[in-house]
Amino acid sequence: MKPSKTYLKGKSVFIVSLLVIIVTALTVYFSGINSHRSITNNFYISLGIIAVVLFVFLSYGLYKGISIEDNFPKLKGFEFKKKLSEHFQPTDMSGISVGDGIEGVIVSIVLWILISIALIVLFIVLETVVWFSVALLLTMLYWVFFRALRLVFSKAAATENNLLESINYAFSYTILYVGWMFGIVYATTLFK
Repeated sequence: MKPSKTYLKGKSVFIVSLLVIIVTALTVYFSGINSHRSITNNFYISLGIIAVVLFVFLSYGLYKGISIEDNFPKLKGFEFKKKLSEHFQPTDMSGISVGDGIEGVIVSIVLWILISIALIVLFIVLETVVWFSVALLLTMLYWVFFRALRLVFSKAAATENNLLESINYAFSYTILYVGWMFGIVYATTLFK
């Protein structure tokens, strides 16, 4: 009897990959502080480590015939009805006159309190928008990442228990997925 196929959860692979990228970048950065490496060299080292980890992961997964299961929550019916800019219209406050004397002081204090409350509410809304943007960016990254790995592991049936074929596919996809980042870093050094 053939053993059942191994499935990795897509969300787990994505989270572990993000952690690997963050830890690698921080490790290279903090190890480079004392040796005074340039940012470009730190990028090359970080991308090299990430490429090696990706290559080993893909080689192992292809050799073992692993597939990825999509367990990320679906975002159905998710759309914006109105733009955020339609809700917030700038107002001209230069025409507000508070007068002189005690009435002016009281009106100034009341306006100061109201504007402070309005700014606090605005900061809360902006914080929500920022966190929503981060969540949306992570969702997009997950989808791209998940689709890319799913494409690689679609070859698992052809490469299962074939080490040379697994390494060949893993090397090709590693060059494809990480090579463009090396190209961008190299291009930025040429155009400085």
